[in-house]
Amino acid sequence: MEGLIRLREAVGRSPSALVAYSGGVDSALVALVAHQVLGARALAVLAVSESLAPEEERQADRTATEAGFALRKIRTNELERGDYAKNPPNRCYFCKSELHDALLRIARAENFADVLDGQNLDDAGDWRPGAQAASERRVRSPLREAGFSKADVREAARGLGLPNWDKPAAPCLSSRFPYGTAITPEKLRQVGRAEEVLRALGFREFRVRHHEAVARIEVPEGDFARVAEHRAEIAAKLRDLGYTWVSLELEPLRSGSLNRAIKR
Repeated sequence: MEGLIRLREAVGRSPSALVAYSGGVDSALVALVAHQVLGARALAVLAVSESLAPEEERQADRTATEAGFALRKIRTNELERGDYAKNPPNRCYFCKSELHDALLRIARAENFADVLDGQNLDDAGDWRPGAQAASERRVRSPLREAGFSKADVREAARGLGLPNWDKPAAPCLSSRFPYGTAITPEKLRQVGRAEEVLRALGFREFRVRHHEAVARIEVPEGDFARVAEHRAEIAAKLRDLGYTWVSLELEPLRSGSLNRAIKR
């Protein structure tokens, strides 16, 4: 595959590299190719914090183990970084600043030449303040350098046998809060447990948007009927978690839907 050749060449321009690994298909592809090209001179690093759902951490572990690339987990503290907890529209800038500063410290201490991330060409079409933090720290994006779209990423990941090649996008739990709503560890745990309710019922793609007393559920349009079938159980369990009202969003799930509130 010509695209994989370009990607391997892009990764190979780094003599050694840390990969900012989230467990998603984009960063998993970069981590695997870095492992294939650089061997022991590549290391994937997963940041663990309150905003990472426990199931996402478990899936990230499984993907790394099955794919065979080296993984290290570190603790990050974005809630203590800048205005992150106030949840401004550029919240992701503070998160990625925390992440990449931590990775750069490891790189300097252990003589890794570069930090790589999983940004692809399609990421340029949405509000991505985290990309600014990466750019300021000269983090390389080999998928973009190789001209990979999201579809290209999934095709390559499937061809290489990555177990998460078709994994739905799973942004951090902080993305469930409308901008301006303060984020706390307690609220992150609440929304994370609410999403576990849907996961336990077999739903694959979903968001529970946190509006203080209201939990607003987003799923693909094809799952509307299934949510309705389980509405009493879902509502009861979410009320047990502290929500007063539970609603089903009438528009289908769309990643980044809360960005519509931003005036650009």
